[in-house]
Amino acid sequence: MNMIKALIQTMRPRQWTKNAFVLAALVFDRQLTNVPAALRTLLGFVLFCLISGVVYIFNDITDAEADRHHPQKRLRPIASGKLPIPIARAAAFALIIVALPLAFYLSLGFGVILSSYFLLNLAYSRWLKHIPILDVLIIAAGFVLRVAGGVSLIQVERFSPWLYVVTTLLALYIGFGKRRAELTELADQANTHRRVLDGYTLPFLDQSITIVSSSTIIAYSLYTFSAPNLPSNHLMMLTIPFVLYGILRYLYLVQVEGSGGSPEDLLLTDRPLQITIALWGIAVLVVFYAFPAK
Repeated sequence: MNMIKALIQTMRPRQWTKNAFVLAALVFDRQLTNVPAALRTLLGFVLFCLISGVVYIFNDITDAEADRHHPQKRLRPIASGKLPIPIARAAAFALIIVALPLAFYLSLGFGVILSSYFLLNLAYSRWLKHIPILDVLIIAAGFVLRVAGGVSLIQVERFSPWLYVVTTLLALYIGFGKRRAELTELADQANTHRRVLDGYTLPFLDQSITIVSSSTIIAYSLYTFSAPNLPSNHLMMLTIPFVLYGILRYLYLVQVEGSGGSPEDLLLTDRPLQITIALWGIAVLVVFYAFPAK
């Protein structure tokens, strides 16, 4: 039982909230009430969770020695010895054998996307996470693949390409914010815990955050009145304030509170951010499902 608990902990269930982007096509293509489509999408969400968990297992195996010298990461199951590496590796391969064939069974496109996500993240864990800028771009690509995975699972009718743009920019914003928080938190020891931080400076990260946050707001605003499946009265524009506040709230947490090193923790603990996301979600559902599309 302790071994299973350690394995699940290594798979980072708190990180699985990111996989909710798989649901984007279902919601934004007005198919939330389509039961077969919803079931396929939920299964796709589960498979993304399993494969992302496998990536974390391989990542912790690779970084075990370095993690033992980190103040927090040394407590991870593999680094601390609670989960032996042979057992972790065997569990990872077993999950791959289950998840990837099932993904191809659901859809050829989804299988290709999930496999690409897996291989890209393995390359990230091994090499790409050490290259400044590219490391954040790879993180953003992971979010786009999640959205594309959701699109491949259902028969979409009018899914707007603007959502790919918004997803990319939002992921870049969160990624640069995460790097800034890490650089600030670890200070002079930053490059010893995450080598890529040696390639960043606070002024560069602040400029990057400004660029992508502004672009995110503009792209989302353009989506709210140009997407083909929105109400003709442009009610979707009423959701812009929630997005604006959410972006500014995250910026406040990163630059003023010194948080942001773990965006998933902020999502699960910061009440104002949770309320904003909930209100945005409710507003989107009301606009999409209570008013006819143009």
